[in-house]
Amino acid sequence: MQDFELVSADAPNRSVEQPALKAGARFPRAARLLKHSDFDRVYKQGRRHFSSHMTMFYLRQAEGASPNGSARVGFTVGKVLGGAVDRNRIKRRLREAVRQRRSVLGGAVDVVINPKKSVLTVEFSLVLEEVGRALEAIAKKLVEK
Repeated sequence: MQDFELVSADAPNRSVEQPALKAGARFPRAARLLKHSDFDRVYKQGRRHFSSHMTMFYLRQAEGASPNGSARVGFTVGKVLGGAVDRNRIKRRLREAVRQRRSVLGGAVDVVINPKKSVLTVEFSLVLEEVGRALEAIAKKLVEK
């Protein structure tokens, strides 16, 4: 019997000693947009930011929406983008990109990311860069208001 290890194509190269996440580098529940009513509010009342691989909808949070006043991010990945495996991979890639770049937002804002199918096949570094640029643009637009 052979010993082998299954590794995903998207998985980073990690040694056994290196943990996947450092303490405090998580994407906590309080930083996620979870309620349908919150998604609806962002879609109907919010503004849009377009980029080549995704569209971001954003809206300043209502008073008391987030207990700690931090930014919340949600994802909508419809069935048109593929099967469950593809949709979950898209969400994992976006969640990791947002986890690394969400400190740019700072203030109390709700963001919904609506990706295109190309997010699945494009290099992760490009997704990371695009998410960072989009979040910076959103933060800048919110400061101007």
